[in-house]
Amino acid sequence: MLPSRPLLHAGIFALTVLQALASNTFIAAVYEHAVILPDPTDKPVSPDDALALMNKNMDVLEGAIKEAAQQGAHIIVTPEDGIYGWQFTRESIYPYLEDIPDPVVNWIPCTDPSRFGPAPVQERLSCMARNNSIYVVANIGDKKLCNSSDPDCPSDGRYQYNTDVVFDPEGKLVARYHKYNLFMTETQFNYPKEPEAVTFETPFGKFGIFTCFDILFYEPAVVLVSKMQVDTVLFPTAWMNVLPFLTAVEFHSAWAMGMRVNFLAANTHKTSLAMTGSGIYAPDGARTYSYNMKTEDGHLLVAELDAHPRLSPASPPAVSWSSYALNVKRFSQNDHDFTRIIFHDQFTFTELTKAGGNLTVCQKDLCCHLSYKMAGKRDDEVYVLGAFDGLHVVEGQYYLQICTLLKCKSTDLDTCGQPVETAQTKFEMFSLSGTFGTNYVFPEVLYSEVQLAPGEFEILNDGCLISKTKPTKPVVTVTLFGRWYEKD
Repeated sequence: MLPSRPLLHAGIFALTVLQALASNTFIAAVYEHAVILPDPTDKPVSPDDALALMNKNMDVLEGAIKEAAQQGAHIIVTPEDGIYGWQFTRESIYPYLEDIPDPVVNWIPCTDPSRFGPAPVQERLSCMARNNSIYVVANIGDKKLCNSSDPDCPSDGRYQYNTDVVFDPEGKLVARYHKYNLFMTETQFNYPKEPEAVTFETPFGKFGIFTCFDILFYEPAVVLVSKMQVDTVLFPTAWMNVLPFLTAVEFHSAWAMGMRVNFLAANTHKTSLAMTGSGIYAPDGARTYSYNMKTEDGHLLVAELDAHPRLSPASPPAVSWSSYALNVKRFSQNDHDFTRIIFHDQFTFTELTKAGGNLTVCQKDLCCHLSYKMAGKRDDEVYVLGAFDGLHVVEGQYYLQICTLLKCKSTDLDTCGQPVETAQTKFEMFSLSGTFGTNYVFPEVLYSEVQLAPGEFEILNDGCLISKTKPTKPVVTVTLFGRWYEKD
């Protein structure tokens, strides 16, 4: 006699847990999704039309989830805005929202879909997790009614939140996170009254979750890692790449290295908005990543990670980011320092006029030291050493300290700091350090054609970034991106 479906599912789930417990590693997946967008409108569509659009996107996500499970993945992260897109007003997004309960209610939407009212999206996501015995991470919208007794209640009588949800391999809702740091265009959403630090335990480590713009702020990003001591961060995002420092793959890889955690970043894919770049990152570098500005295809990434990276022999030691730079005298300085703008911030630059040497450039309290040797100095490419120490005030306010070796867009120094993706100059070696006032520094090395350099550089205990081997590709930028959370 064949076992009943519930018993069969319970057996598969138990086997999955035992397999995870038997290993110090796990298989992670992220899916970069080319979102099917609704037609732009200021007026709400019908609930049926909204669900039809969301089901189209969930059809694609379900295929990715099945494929990831077949490849042995224990968890998959899907993007921010991955189920309905982002072209909304506060009113027009309402039909796409569901009431998402606190996970303490112990709810499996797949088997009890009507317990908290209509929840077809949560039901379907829950069933995807349950039917494939995999953790599923998705981004949807939450709605919560409020009334005049709440002085903060919006005039339409409801809060609307950009929300991440996590369903375990049984389909149970185990995490719900409301995005706290909304990007300036997210006028359709409210932010919660207090920042949330959302974690949950798995057989393969402690997980935390936040969304996109949150990564640049102390709460929740640093709180989860430094105070809550999570092993792995889940990161649904709709990241618009901003070269040369805030390109998704380079910054997310650098953040994982700087914070010494696993980082699963799933981006939306829309080349017209420069949205691409997803990856699975460990403290010692990228395990797998994808950056594709040429086609509109979605992409599944799968890789193995250490369940407890801080305990792994491969985990880099803690770094004192300013030790080296504070204990060396300034290298020779160029007499022709100049200033240019990178993403609205005024950097101080000095040009690399020779094929090799030592340089220092300073701005305020930050001095950046560079030692380098080019394979050959080209006449058609210009590199500079730059420093920025100050408050960034455009789409948000946050303090930065940045040291960078950077290729200019052309030989005209006025183009230094403008977006550039390609280079021809190869380096024999480089070494970069800075007198940082923060310990939150994220090391980036970006090669030509937006390629990372896993295994080709390392961070010494004294905060010096050095080329570990002779760089194999032309360099676009070598950067120490300091985020001075302590000054906020």
